[in-house]
Amino acid sequence: MKFNKVILSFGFVENSVDQCIYIKFSGSKFIILVLYVDDILLASNDVDLLHDTKKFLSSKFEMNDLGNTFFVLGIQIHRDRSRCIIGLLQKTYINKALTRYGMENCAPGDTPAVKDDKFNLKQCPVIELEKRT
Repeated sequence: MKFNKVILSFGFVENSVDQCIYIKFSGSKFIILVLYVDDILLASNDVDLLHDTKKFLSSKFEMNDLGNTFFVLGIQIHRDRSRCIIGLLQKTYINKALTRYGMENCAPGDTPAVKDDKFNLKQCPVIELEKRT
């Protein structure tokens, strides 16, 4: 309960669907905070806002900054900053699931997805909080 009160006092808004996700907007800048047990994942489009948030959190809680995230909840995060690309890979999770069910030697198959498919407006968020820019 203390975390919620503190983070809301810093201008974050709690996600209405998942109470472990918070977002803060400052003009065109934003930062997303994801809380999982005793870990925090931060994602922002502005490095100064990210540093200000880390400084605030450090002043209120005992914490260690572990730097860039490469894995979270079994998902590998791949960044190519030069091309402004971020990718999420679930290879570890998939291999673990295949091994668990004795399918580690199965043959891959086609997936019903088009390579380089682009998102369109019908796929965009519809919740008011997600619409803010």
